[in-house]
Amino acid sequence: MDFLIKALQLILSLSILVILHEFGHFFFARLFKTRVEKFYLFFNPWFSLFKIKKGETEYGVGWLPLGGYVKISGMIDESMDKEQLAQPAQPWEFRAKPSWQRLLIMVGGVLVNFITAFVIFWLILFKWGESYIPAENARYGFFYHPIGHELGLQDGDRVLKVDTFVIDNVQMVGRYLMLEEPSEMTVLRGDSVFTLSVPANIKKRLLSEEVRMFAFYRYPAVVDSIIPGMPASEAGIMKYDNIFSVNGVETPFYNELVAELGRNMGKTVEIGLLRGTDTLSLSIPVTQDGKIGFGSKSPTEILGYKVVTYGFFEALPAGISKGLNLLVNYVKQLKLVFTREGAKQIGGFGAIGSLFPTSWNWESFWYNTAFLSLILAFMNILPIPALDGGHVLFLLYEMVTRRKPSEKFMEYAQITGMVLLLGLLLYANGNDLFKWIFK
Repeated sequence: MDFLIKALQLILSLSILVILHEFGHFFFARLFKTRVEKFYLFFNPWFSLFKIKKGETEYGVGWLPLGGYVKISGMIDESMDKEQLAQPAQPWEFRAKPSWQRLLIMVGGVLVNFITAFVIFWLILFKWGESYIPAENARYGFFYHPIGHELGLQDGDRVLKVDTFVIDNVQMVGRYLMLEEPSEMTVLRGDSVFTLSVPANIKKRLLSEEVRMFAFYRYPAVVDSIIPGMPASEAGIMKYDNIFSVNGVETPFYNELVAELGRNMGKTVEIGLLRGTDTLSLSIPVTQDGKIGFGSKSPTEILGYKVVTYGFFEALPAGISKGLNLLVNYVKQLKLVFTREGAKQIGGFGAIGSLFPTSWNWESFWYNTAFLSLILAFMNILPIPALDGGHVLFLLYEMVTRRKPSEKFMEYAQITGMVLLLGLLLYANGNDLFKWIFK
């Protein structure tokens, strides 16, 4: 069921974005009286799931969910319609239009995706605002990945700055280590403030070990819910119990409890807990996956969180700023793809689907949709043949030199781009498959 919910969110999100992207091309094409022969969600080699003809355009849904397309008359695209291009150019064709009109037709999809992302972020901030745990609320400090311990960090430390970047919430620590070029961290330990050096190879280490969470808040393991039929329920654990030890090993914080239970999978352990003012010890079997069957109070409940709300018009610049920051961070990540460690992290539909939660949440759905819209826009504007950016590159060449690239050159460029994209698609989804099988 979890897989199905993720898959449905992914399909709905990408369908919305593909339709809007293709509508951007369609809108400018029709604005400049250019004939659009087809408008499709998903590709339709050999047959379509649905199609209808309205005016000059056939609208349809294909069976291959790898995107979508509009077929514009007189344009070299993925349809590779050589027969049409062999005929004299007609007034309604793409190739007969002035270069500036063709440029707008080509960037229309990217433009709509950028606008879509900013509008969604705007409305998310207006409806839900923003909430997060401020770093100063981390009264128990942070806990760290083993790489952090190698750098000299201890669980309970709080990173105040990475170089000059002030840490406002814990996720920023790993983000700055990965995306910037830091040389040191300023750390609070007890009442002491000191600096730690950051090695130059930190990005390579984080990538090669696939570190998803470098640091997170420490908080006590306070029981919030018990799963019926699981060991915790059978042993009599109750809501609000504070679990502090396993087999005499102190586990005052939730991450330490999880780690210790993981070391005792399939065994029966003695759990020490505080119930009100009473200290109790319960004998509980641990499942084969290292669980006893309870839900902990969330860090936001224990540490408290900050909520920032926006009025309708206040949310607009905040939404644009949020979108631009995400885009800048995404572009910074791209350079990591060209390292051996980064190439291993390239993912396909499985990686994209993992962004969505296992339960339907509209705030999360629209946030991920806006983020994917930014990615779709940026990736499409890259100067790669077969992408919008490739067409834009050739159009800019034409506008500067006053000479069109030959149709034969455009044909070969389109084929080359399609082969490159197909190779990338196979590699990315192959990575997903490899990780699923072996990890």
